[in-house]
Amino acid sequence: MTAEPTAGFRHFHDQLGALKQRLLAMSARAEELVELAVDALLTRDTGKAQAVIEADREVDAMELEVEQLAVELLALQQPMARDLRFLVSAIKVTSDLERVGDHAVNIAQCALRLHDLPTRVSPEPSMAEMARRARGMLADAINAFVRADGTLGRDVCSRDDAVDAMHDALFRVLLTHMMADPRTINPGLELLLVSRNLERVADLATNISEDAVFLAEGKQIKHRTEKGL
Repeated sequence: MTAEPTAGFRHFHDQLGALKQRLLAMSARAEELVELAVDALLTRDTGKAQAVIEADREVDAMELEVEQLAVELLALQQPMARDLRFLVSAIKVTSDLERVGDHAVNIAQCALRLHDLPTRVSPEPSMAEMARRARGMLADAINAFVRADGTLGRDVCSRDDAVDAMHDALFRVLLTHMMADPRTINPGLELLLVSRNLERVADLATNISEDAVFLAEGKQIKHRTEKGL
């Protein structure tokens, strides 16, 4: 007969489940802030931009909450094998998600500065697509991590190059505008900052996906050491 799990074992896995739910909630909130920041930029809505900046404290608080729970489980339960890898990686993932929130704030601040500039440069349609891809990578990355899905984690890693290419293409387009008309230099630089922040969101999603592969397979694929991806 299979032995019944002990109360302590059940309690640990209940807490582990709660930690995973908080990670998913934190990622969803960070993703929402990126979407809201880009929408503020595209619609020139200063109210939305300000809302992103004010919401950053919420993401910071979620980081502390998840990190504290992970540390308590490490200290009190002394987990082994995959559970240990998950908790150690979860602490790093919360830091990555907090940085996604910071990048959303950076985009919102760019939106506010652009609103006040007399010369306007219309954001390339590719910027909205770049934001959509970065958010999709983030959503899939956290799902891969929580589910220990190495296949999905590798898929997210493989999508980072497309976002990098979009950033490079946008850089060339905006540079052309700035060389042709000096009045577009300031707005062009702000849009380049937005593109750079979106590219960094995709990089952070890639980091989380690499942690998902490590969790699932015990393999480190950081620094593209395995990039037959």
